[in-house]
Amino acid sequence: MAVTRAVVDQDIRPTDRLIDGLPDDWTVSVGIEGTPAGATEALADADVAFVTSRIPVAREVIEAAPDLEVVGKIGTGIDNVDLAAAADRGVVVTYTPGHNALSVAEHTLGLVIATARRFTEARRVVEAGGWRDALAPGTQISGSTVGIVGFGNVGKRVGTLLAGFDVEVLVYDPYVHEVDPELVGGQMAPLDELLAASDVVVVNAELTDETRGMIGERELALMQDSAILVNTARGPIVDEDALVAALRSGEIAGAGLDVFETEPLGANAELLEFDDVVLTPHVAGTTQESRAETIDKLVENVRAIFEGKPVPDRYLATPG
Repeated sequence: MAVTRAVVDQDIRPTDRLIDGLPDDWTVSVGIEGTPAGATEALADADVAFVTSRIPVAREVIEAAPDLEVVGKIGTGIDNVDLAAAADRGVVVTYTPGHNALSVAEHTLGLVIATARRFTEARRVVEAGGWRDALAPGTQISGSTVGIVGFGNVGKRVGTLLAGFDVEVLVYDPYVHEVDPELVGGQMAPLDELLAASDVVVVNAELTDETRGMIGERELALMQDSAILVNTARGPIVDEDALVAALRSGEIAGAGLDVFETEPLGANAELLEFDDVVLTPHVAGTTQESRAETIDKLVENVRAIFEGKPVPDRYLATPG
C-alpha cells in the first residue's frame, strides 16, 4: 500500500495541531522555503502540501511534483496558487475562506485606531525620552466617514464592528447587492466618490487581476489630505510606490498596513521611515482562535478529499 506523503509549511502554527489531525499512517515533513526553488524541492515527492500565502505554488512547482494530489491552503486568499496549473494536473486545491474573517476585521479596526491615534509616533517619542507634549494629536474615529473597499466576509464584519463608533459607512464592491451595506447602516458608493468623501479608507478586497493596483497614484490623489488608508487584504492591491509618494508629500495623513507588495517587507523599507504609518507583519488573520478553527477545517477538507467524501464547493478553489 502506497504511503501518503504530506509536507507542511512551518508557518502553519500550531503545527502539531495540524499533524495530530492527519492519519497515523501518513508520512509528514515540516518545512518549505518561501521561494519557487524551495517550494519545488519541498513538494517534489509530496502527495499533499499544506501551505500559507507565502509559498508560491506556481505552475513550475506543480509540474515538478508528479505525485501531488491536493494543495491545502490555510486562510482566505488563494492568489499564491496557480489554479489553472492545478486543474491541468488534476490537483485539488482546498482552502478555508471566512474562518479568519472576524480576526482580520478586528485587526483592521485596530490598525484604523492605531493609525488615527499615531501609535508609531507615540512609541518613538517615548523611546526618545519624550512625553505627550512632543506628540502631535491624533484624530478620533467616532463621527467620521469610513469607506470600505470590498464587502465580502471581512468587509461586512468591519462594518459591523464600526457600528459602535457612530460613523458613516460607504461601501464599494461591484459584486454585492446594492442593499447589502444597509445591513451595517452603510450605503454603496462609486470608488472615486468613496475615496473623496472618506476620512478612513479600509481595503478588504480580494486580490484579482481587476483589483491589482486598484489604489494607485490617481486614487490616492482623490483622498483628503487628512485621510488615512488601511490595508489588511493583499499588498498588491495598493501601489506601494504611489503610497510612499503620497505619504511623503502629505497627500494623505497616514496608513495602517498588514500586507505589502513584497513580503517580508524588509528592514530597509521606505515605509518604516514614517511616523504616521503603522505596520504589522501579515498577521491580521492570525489569532489563537482563528488559527485553531482554520487548521481543523483544512485538515477536515484534505482528509475528506483523500477518503472520497464530498467537500463543500466554498472550500474548493477552481480557475475563473
